[in-house]
Amino acid sequence: MSSPLTDLAQPIHELHAAVHALAKVALPLEVPGLQGREWFELLTNKLVPQLSEEAFLIVAVVGGTNIGKTVVFNHIVGSRASSTSPLASGTKHPTCLVPEGFEATHDLTALFPDFTLKPAEQPEDALQESDTHWLFWRTEESLPENLVVLDTPDIDSEARINWERADQIRRSADVLVAILTQQKYNDAAVKEFFRRAADEDKAVLIVFNQTQLPEDEEYWPLWVGTFCDETGLRPEHVYLAPYDRRAAEENRLEFYERTWPPSTEAEHVGNGSRRAVDANEGRDLLADLSQLRFAEIKLRTLEGSLHQLLDRRAGLPSYLREIELRSGEFEQATELLSAHELAEIDSWPEIPSRLLVTEVRNWWADQREGWTATVHGVYNTIGRGLVWPFKAVREQIQGEGTPPIEEYRKQEWSAILDAVEKVYSKLTWMSELGNPLLRPRLESLLGGTSRAELLQTLEKAHAEVDLEQELEKLVSDQLETFRVDSPQTYEFVRRIDGLAAAARPATSVVLFVTGFGPVGEAMAPVLAETAVQSLVHVAGDVAGGTVAAAAGETAISGTAATGAGYLEAKFRKLHVSFTAQRAAWLAGLLKEYLLGDLPEEMQHAAGIAHGAEAQRVRELMEQVDGKLKQSHDALPMATQVGSSEAT
Repeated sequence: MSSPLTDLAQPIHELHAAVHALAKVALPLEVPGLQGREWFELLTNKLVPQLSEEAFLIVAVVGGTNIGKTVVFNHIVGSRASSTSPLASGTKHPTCLVPEGFEATHDLTALFPDFTLKPAEQPEDALQESDTHWLFWRTEESLPENLVVLDTPDIDSEARINWERADQIRRSADVLVAILTQQKYNDAAVKEFFRRAADEDKAVLIVFNQTQLPEDEEYWPLWVGTFCDETGLRPEHVYLAPYDRRAAEENRLEFYERTWPPSTEAEHVGNGSRRAVDANEGRDLLADLSQLRFAEIKLRTLEGSLHQLLDRRAGLPSYLREIELRSGEFEQATELLSAHELAEIDSWPEIPSRLLVTEVRNWWADQREGWTATVHGVYNTIGRGLVWPFKAVREQIQGEGTPPIEEYRKQEWSAILDAVEKVYSKLTWMSELGNPLLRPRLESLLGGTSRAELLQTLEKAHAEVDLEQELEKLVSDQLETFRVDSPQTYEFVRRIDGLAAAARPATSVVLFVTGFGPVGEAMAPVLAETAVQSLVHVAGDVAGGTVAAAAGETAISGTAATGAGYLEAKFRKLHVSFTAQRAAWLAGLLKEYLLGDLPEEMQHAAGIAHGAEAQRVRELMEQVDGKLKQSHDALPMATQVGSSEAT
């Protein structure tokens, strides 16, 4: 089919794939799925398989329960192609007749994607009960080469599965043969079905069945008029079929055409043509269907489906709005989760300075070479020997003290307990705020992992941490970075450290005599941490600082002239770095054992509306809309008028 809409085939196929991709990534948003959305069903059942096809028409005989649909279907094809039943809802599955050779050039599974196709073996096939959506098909030599005809289940059946199947056929069809009766023309379910057909601009032929003629001649215009007013349909043809059960069973029922809208003139305007109407002449429905202007009707129905797809209120744009709104809700929930820190730790313990400075000095000692390393090494050894007796005396008097690293471990565990308490309090508070997205998720977290279990996990993990190794690695990494990033400063400090080595013998005597040597280490255990730290440093270097150390200043300032002292001052921020590292350790465990993937899931859902998949759908939708507007100007005028009047 060469038409102004042919250029839409490729973008429609791409849009179909893009919509599926978006629906897949949008699953966390819990937006209702694609199935059951009218625009998506039209995209799948009508537009994708038929936009690039030649001008053939799919004609479906549709209607309510026990009104003779199958009878009319058999009359159209001229044989008992589908079995009739006196029971309500007899037809359970659609029966499809195609012209000979049609299946060789057309993909029937693409034309009817919601069905499992099966060759028809006997007319009773359509009456069988099954949860599978079967579509029984066979070729029919009486059909024109471009006409496909279907019998369908009831559109008002109490069995929901029946009218679901009828709905699926409606979406694929171009022409509907609407079977009405006095009992069914004003039925709510029937009218709803045909309202959707009108929205899609389907071509419709009305067969008002089981009429009493001539008695009903004055009433049928009222019945058909009510039906058309309630549904918005403008039928191509209207026929009356008399109530004649025997003729119906023998496939010789007469169909009398009537002008519509009713007119005193003996002529009828049908699908743009004017034809004389003989009220007493029976019509051949298949012949009338064959005379329809296939190309115009095909274009009209395709355009109607495209308008449904792009409808801002009920089409694809409305689905995108649902995603945007839901994604926005997740964004608000994510902001709420991040705006209120789960644990604001005000009293995380600081690693003892003596431990930090010891690691700095150890690292610097490893950098010394040659004569400088020898001098400092000798005096450090002497210093440790001098200090040892005084330490032993203190331990005898006061008892063996707790190693600083273990004291820090106790303080850190206390901070962990405090942090966990704050986390649970904050999560409980947020779950009670009423946020519809956070509440169930937080309640699940709080109820799924008990506080006792979490604390046991944290306690075990904390006991297994090698704090000394972590501190050593932190100091080493930071100072190695300093050496690489500031090579000139590093070399300058090395030279100063070498000069300090030459001065050590003289200053050692001075500082030892003034009392800030080993005696200070033994006699001043109750001094403040910084004072004790300075004496340890002095003793460690055998009073290897400057005269300023004799005045009692800390080693960080007192040994500033040495390499180690310079680095101590420059990397004082190591305290903060170590605290941040330990806090991050706790945060990682809380995320793993309490929060899980919740933060990432919330953040991912918040960004779906602005993601690549959603943007691709918008781009293709705009492309289709632009091409549709261009093609509309090129469509035949009769098609445009028909489309506007039907909608």
